Amino acid sequence: MAHKAERIGAAKARQDVLSLLTLGVLAGAFIAFGGIFSTIVAAGAAGELPFGVVRLLSGLVFSLGLILVVVGGAELFTGNNLIVMAWAGGKVRLAEMLRAWAIVYIGNFIGAAATAIMVFLAGTYALGGGAVGVAALATAEAKAALPFTEALFRGILCNVLVCLAVWL
Repeated sequence: MAHKAERIGAAKARQDVLSLLTLGVLAGAFIAFGGIFSTIVAAGAAGELPFGVVRLLSGLVFSLGLILVVVGGAELFTGNNLIVMAWAGGKVRLAEMLRAWAIVYIGNFIGAAATAIMVFLAGTYALGGGAVGVAALATAEAKAALPFTEALFRGILCNVLVCLAVWL
């Protein structure tokens, strides 16, 4: 697995800027779609199903975004963290790794932000009598209120799961 990660990481780190940026934008959009689908499911099921079932369904629907990333060959920052294997194995320079990370991160942000704007302009927040908008705001508020350490470790654990999913 390590040798495969090194080989793939080296190829990713050396992609041209336009390819990395475009694939990063697509990944950001795909994950944003997973997020909105997850929010719609959570808003519709809240109060109707037990908490754990709502979380499970919401998570399953969110994974559609990651499936689109993998099947579509898009570049997600969390998965691109595996480029560190190529760096550790001496296959890429630190500057190449950081360049790829920065381009993909910016692309992911652009794709996610553009999708969020379009979803907003499409009036998706009004679905379910406004329940989707309320759920989205509640999620954002809860995440913004997390203590730094808790948010950091949730992010690390999420990245581990994303890398495992991409590796599979």
